[in-house]
Amino acid sequence: MEAGNGHTGSIVGFLREKGFDEGSIRELLKRCKRLESLGRDRASESWDYLRTVGIQERKLPHVVSRCPKVLALGRDEKLVPAVQCLATLGTKPGDVAAAVVKFPHILSHSVEEKLCPLLAFFQALGVPEARVGKLLLLNPRLISYSIQEKLSHIAAFLSGLGFEEEGAVGRILLKNPYIMGYSVERRLRPTAEFLRSIGLGEKDLRKLVASFPEVLCRDVDKVLRPNWEFLRQCGFGRQEIAGVVTGYPPVLMKSVENSLKPRMRFLVEVMGRQTREVVEYPEFFRHGLKKSLELRQRVLQQRNTQCSLSEMLGCNQKKFMAKFCLHTEQHIKGEIFGTLWNHRTVEELEGFLFMTVEK
Repeated sequence: MEAGNGHTGSIVGFLREKGFDEGSIRELLKRCKRLESLGRDRASESWDYLRTVGIQERKLPHVVSRCPKVLALGRDEKLVPAVQCLATLGTKPGDVAAAVVKFPHILSHSVEEKLCPLLAFFQALGVPEARVGKLLLLNPRLISYSIQEKLSHIAAFLSGLGFEEEGAVGRILLKNPYIMGYSVERRLRPTAEFLRSIGLGEKDLRKLVASFPEVLCRDVDKVLRPNWEFLRQCGFGRQEIAGVVTGYPPVLMKSVENSLKPRMRFLVEVMGRQTREVVEYPEFFRHGLKKSLELRQRVLQQRNTQCSLSEMLGCNQKKFMAKFCLHTEQHIKGEIFGTLWNHRTVEELEGFLFMTVEK
């Protein structure tokens, strides 16, 4: 690209200095015509101000690439007021910088026309005033959505699931602010219908949405149905699968190959247990294979001890060892065990524990 005369040449040179290649510069100028008339000093002023906000130099090209208009907004006219307003919503110094990196367009929206109505909307749904800012900074893209055409539609859908308690929808949004970015007709409603079709009643569906709303955001055919099919192939009946899903909803989101299949194989082939035990303790799928299941199974084998999955896994490491391995404080203090667990590898810890048991 040949540097032109006047402002265009000036901004091209500035962007080159900041690490943009020729193709990227052409794309930026194409997407934001205002850059063509932007002088180097104005662009540099905006760039430097964004650094003072806390955005790392290496991340600024990413910010400008996603929203080239930030260089042309003007520091005092737009950037400073927007950042100051957002800063009142944050709880930590880096909140605003993180939000801008996630969604740079947040700086281009009007505080009066977009931000204030949005905050009022979420408060009306039951999001506490002290947390509504955190909601926006966690998912800054929310500011780009229309309240009337999108957000109200999603809120009405969630309310329509039967949540009667005041503030219930607000609590769902706090658990997963990203749910407001999905289409009701293309994603949320089909997912809810699928969950009903596999045996979840309305009460169970509400419990799932309230505790793990991200399940509602997953694609039925790409994620949920393959996981359901895997559980069916493991021998679970329809109501058993519904019970497992209700007890631990993320089972429908985990990787079959990397998570569910290895755990089921370990349950049957190594632990020698029946698959029905998972129905009684669905949170079996929550526990790590290496650092929880394998270690605790070896301890139980060493002690020649039998117990239910809930007894084996329904407590932290310290309580597990106190219950199944170490009967007196003389063997090991709980505080010492906690330190060892945090600083040793699994193999080192196993050796230490088994040596202690033999004593």
